[in-house]
Amino acid sequence: MRDSTTLPDTQGKITLPDAWDYKGRPAERSKTGGWTAATMILGGEACERLTTLGIAVNLVTYLTGTMHLGSATSANTVTNFLGTSFMLCLLGGFVADTFLGRYLTIAIFATIQAMGVTILTISTTVPSLQPPKCTAGTGSQCLPASGKQLTVLYTALYLTALGTGGLKSSVSGFGSDQFDESDKQERKQMTNFFNWFFFFISIGSLAAVTVLVYIQDNLGRQWGYGICVCAIVLGLIVFLSGTRRYRFKKLVGSPLTQIAVVFVNAWKKRNLELPLDLTLLYDVGDIDDGLTEKKKQMLPHSKQFRFLDKAAIKEPNIEGGKTTIGNKWSLSTLTDVEEVKLIIRMLPIWATNIIFWTVYAQMTTFSVSQATSMDRHIGKSSQIPPASLTAFFVGSILLTVPVYDRIIVPVARKVLNNPQGLTPLQRIGVGLVFSTFAMVAAALTEVKRLNAARSHGLTGNPTAEIPLSVFWLVPQFFFVGAGEAFTYIGQLDFFLRECPKGMKTMSTGLFLSTLSLGFFVSSLLVSIVHNVTGDTNPWLADNLNQGKLYDFYWLLALLSALNLVVYLFCANWYVYKDKRLAEEGIELEEVEICVH
Repeated sequence: MRDSTTLPDTQGKITLPDAWDYKGRPAERSKTGGWTAATMILGGEACERLTTLGIAVNLVTYLTGTMHLGSATSANTVTNFLGTSFMLCLLGGFVADTFLGRYLTIAIFATIQAMGVTILTISTTVPSLQPPKCTAGTGSQCLPASGKQLTVLYTALYLTALGTGGLKSSVSGFGSDQFDESDKQERKQMTNFFNWFFFFISIGSLAAVTVLVYIQDNLGRQWGYGICVCAIVLGLIVFLSGTRRYRFKKLVGSPLTQIAVVFVNAWKKRNLELPLDLTLLYDVGDIDDGLTEKKKQMLPHSKQFRFLDKAAIKEPNIEGGKTTIGNKWSLSTLTDVEEVKLIIRMLPIWATNIIFWTVYAQMTTFSVSQATSMDRHIGKSSQIPPASLTAFFVGSILLTVPVYDRIIVPVARKVLNNPQGLTPLQRIGVGLVFSTFAMVAAALTEVKRLNAARSHGLTGNPTAEIPLSVFWLVPQFFFVGAGEAFTYIGQLDFFLRECPKGMKTMSTGLFLSTLSLGFFVSSLLVSIVHNVTGDTNPWLADNLNQGKLYDFYWLLALLSALNLVVYLFCANWYVYKDKRLAEEGIELEEVEICVH
C-alpha cells in the first residue's frame, strides 16, 4: 500500500506534496533531502559554532588586556554580545517564516556574519584601531580604547551577532526539513539528526576553546579571528554546495502574527459574552474562507485563559445572516486560540530557565578572568591559555551525554517507569541543580584564590601569577557543562514537543531567548552589583585580587537555589500536551484537518 503522503508523478517517481526542489518542482524522495543534504547543513553549523565561540570565549581577555577596559565593562560587553546573538534568533525566525524562507535566511545571515568577523579581524590588525600598549614598570595608567576604536569593535561584534542570530534561527529547522515526518524511516533519521546536531555544536565548541584560543594567545588575535573568517566562509560554501539536494518548504507565516491576532481579536470583543455552547465559536472547517490548504492539529478546548476564547466569537455583518471572516484581524479560529494558550502555559517553564544561562555566562567572563591570574603551567614550559579552561566545560558535556544514555536512562526506566528515562522537565531540573553546585564551587575556589594572593602579598599586582593551580577552577566548569547537557537537550525537547505543530520555529526561538535573557540578566546583575558596592569596597574590582568576586558567586548560588524552588512548583503545575489530550479522550496521534 502506497503512503498517502507521497505522490507518484507521470514517470512513477515518488515526490513529496509539501516539499520542492531548488527549481520549484515537487521534491523527489530519492534525489533530495536525507543525510546527504543534512550533512551539508551540519557542516555549516559546526563552522558557525566555531566562529561564534572562538570570538566570545576569549573576548574578555582582549577587552581587558588590549582595549584596557574594566573587568565589569568587559564582562558586560561579552554577555551583551552573546545575548544579542540569541535574541536576534527571534528576528531571524520571523524573517525566515514570513519573507525569505530558511535557505535564503541562512545564506544571507551567514554572509553578514562573515562581514562582521572580517571587520573584527581588521580591528585587531590595524594598530590605530587599538589603544597604545601599557609600558610595564612606568607607573603610568593604561589608556582605554577611544570612542572611534570602540565604535569599530562594537560594529564588528554586533554585525557578527546579527549574522549569528539569523543563521542559528533557521539551521536546525532547515535540517529537519530534509526528512519526511510521514515516512517511518526518515522520521527516525530526523531524531538522529538532532543528536548529531548537538554533537557537531560540541565539536565546534571544543575546537574553538582549544585550537583557536591557543592561536589567539600565542600567534595573535588577527590569526585567530582570520581563521574564524575562513571557517564561516567555508561553512557558507559547503552549505550552498548542497542547494541541488535540498528540500524546500513553503512559507507558513510567523507564529508571532497568529499570537498578536488572537490577542487583538480577544481585546476587541472583550465586552461580548462567551456562548455556553462551544460549537457557536468559529473553528477550522466552519466556513469556506477561500484560504489555501492549511493543516492544524486538533486540540481540546481548555478552561484556562478563557478571555482569549472571545477571539473566536462570530459576529454577523450588517447585511445579517453571514459571518464576518474576510479579515483575520476580526476573527480567529478556536484552534488558533488553543495554540496560543499552549504557548502561554509554557511561559513559566521558559522564565525559570533563564537563571541557568546567567550562571553559564560566568564561564566566559569572570571564570576566564580568574584563570588569567592563576598558575596555568603544565610541566615547566607549557602553559594553558586562560580561555582554554572552557575545554573542561565542553568535555563534561561530551562525557555527560553518553553517561546519561547508557547509565541514567536504563536506571530511570526501571525506577520511574518512563520509557524515555527522565522527562524533559526532569532533565531541566537536574541541570538547574548542577548550576547551583557550580556557583557554590566557584565561590569556594575564589576564596581560596584570594587567600593565596594575600598570603604571598600579591593583592596589589593585578598581573601577578598567583601560585595556585588553575585546575582548581575545573569543578565550576564541569558542573555548568554537565548542567548544560541536561538543560539544553531538556529545553529543546520540551519546547519542540509541547508547542503546536505549526509553531516549531517560534518554539525554538523561545528556547534560544532563554539563553539571550540569561546573558542580559548577567549584564544587569553585574551593573547593579558594581554600582551598589562602589569603588570603596567593590565586589567586581578591575583588579580581582582587591575585589569580592566570591560574594557575587554566592549571590548567583542563592538566586539559582531560589529559582530551582520556583521551577519545581511550575514543573509540578504543568501538564504535558499528550496527557491533556488523553484526558480529553483524544487520540495522542495528531489529527489533521484540511481546509480548502
